[in-house]
Amino acid sequence: MAQNREFDVIIYGATGYTGRLVADYLARTYGLGGEVKWAMAGRSADKLAAVRDEIGAPADTPLVVADANDSASLAAMAARAGCIATTVGPYQLYGEPVVAACIEAGTDYVDLCGEPAWMHQMIDKYDAKAKASGARIVFSCGFDSIPFDMGVWYLQEAAKDKFGAPVPRVKGRVRKMQGTFSGGTAYSFKATMDAVGKDPSLIQVLMNPFSLSDGFDGPEQPSGMAPIEDTDIGSWSAPFIMASINTKNVHRSNALFGHAYGEGFVYDEMMLTGPGDAGKAAAEALASMDMMGGEDGPKPGEGPSPEEREAGFYDVLFYGIAADGRVIKVGVTGDKDPGYGSTSKMITEAALTLVKEDTGTPGGIWTTAPAMGGHLVKRLIDRAGLTFEVET
Repeated sequence: MAQNREFDVIIYGATGYTGRLVADYLARTYGLGGEVKWAMAGRSADKLAAVRDEIGAPADTPLVVADANDSASLAAMAARAGCIATTVGPYQLYGEPVVAACIEAGTDYVDLCGEPAWMHQMIDKYDAKAKASGARIVFSCGFDSIPFDMGVWYLQEAAKDKFGAPVPRVKGRVRKMQGTFSGGTAYSFKATMDAVGKDPSLIQVLMNPFSLSDGFDGPEQPSGMAPIEDTDIGSWSAPFIMASINTKNVHRSNALFGHAYGEGFVYDEMMLTGPGDAGKAAAEALASMDMMGGEDGPKPGEGPSPEEREAGFYDVLFYGIAADGRVIKVGVTGDKDPGYGSTSKMITEAALTLVKEDTGTPGGIWTTAPAMGGHLVKRLIDRAGLTFEVET
């Protein structure tokens, strides 16, 4: 962990749609010159100043000019911060220079990446270097994958208390969700498809639930690609678009924990649609939808309105099944739209967990659960509008 830096956190990409939400959250929640020292970074000082004024941040909020195409500017930025929180994606196009700069400076790094092929490449290329420098690199610190990675961790901790051991089977089921994707999310998905077109071997990375698990190859996992009837939960379930990244991160967490959930751990994610014929019809309808909106979807820089963000929410059930059939349930909720209102709070609190809490985490490329554990859960509950509760 970088000590005694000028700033605790620098938001890189603060002029983008999501970056300005992160800056706004920091300004409203922590102010300037108080317990958190923070700055806004991007390519243009003028645009940074305009965003600063638009969100009502203090006039003396520090502005840092840095560009992904200028390695010297990234190195200078990384050297000034305890943690860089970057919202500049697609990460497969713009992320590696920031990762490299942070590792060189021994600076922590968090992002919103949902691009497993790129993450796989970065782990192979940089994990040893991060361990050597002490930089903690943590991908996927937004809706993908904090509620899911931390939800499974929270359930397993509760299972150890209740059953004396973790459970080998967990179902992640989105019970309710209201929110929309931004153009940046759609752009990242398109960039991934373009990369697969150039390198078909990436298909195996995208399809393998253990592709981020450092070579571990676990048991067969449910595909989650077609509607199913969850008879134990009493509902039909439909495919969930974020499952392909979240499940990989959960399995990486298990691997980084030394397979604390078990080498036979099975995990999948879907969306609950209700019981009976109506639930089945809803699941089939969801399975046939283009969740990215197709050609009519949002463009980069676009996203939900303030009213849509405020009206958004999510509620996720984690349903754990012990080896003897006993069940434990955990609910995780968020109070804003998942992709932006809640995500902007989650990435901020993840960054602050690394620089403010005594996690004892060494350098390396991590997922949120093994890197931050209960420290992050507490900040999410206290500051970011999430709940984590064992349900009866």
